[in-house]
Parts: sequence; C-alpha cells; structure tokens
Amino acid sequence: MFGSRNARERSVTCIACGDSVARADAREYDKHGDRWDRRDKEFEHLCKPCFADLCRQPREGLETTLDAAGAGETDRETFLRRYRELSEGDSSAE
Repeated sequence: MFGSRNARERSVTCIACGDSVARADAREYDKHGDRWDRRDKEFEHLCKPCFADLCRQPREGLETTLDAAGAGETDRETFLRRYRELSEGDSSAE
C-alpha cells in the first residue's frame, strides 16, 4: 500500500542545488501544485536546506500587512496592489 522500504531509502537529486541525497533527507516538490493527488505522479525533490531556503515564507508581520492592505475591506485589485507595495517596503504609496 505504501510501497517498499527500499523505494523510500533510494537517493534523489535536489532540483535546486543538484546534490544527491537520501530520500529520507529530502522534501517532495510537486510542480503541479497538487501534492495530495499521488496517482500516476512522480515528484521532484528538494534537499532539506534548499527547502528551508526556498519554500518557507516569513510570517512575521503578515497579519499587520494584511490589515494595512485592506484585507476583507477593499476590492481584490486594490488589496493586491497595496499588499505588493507593502511587501516590497513601499508603504508610502496608497
């Protein structure tokens, strides 16, 4: 049902840095954005350091930025424009 142990112990190549690492030391990356649908799909992989560098988005100040951009209080276009300006550090443009 979950595949053999040997399949999980194989080496994979990190798509970011090119290093070969044990499958257990990598994270799956689904270029189609639907990692839960596993049928007939092969995943690409990121080593754990590259995954941490590339996939983790900082959340510090996120709620403040969303509020300042007008989340839930303005139209989508205005919100997205304000959010981008605030995220890029240009909070003077409103």
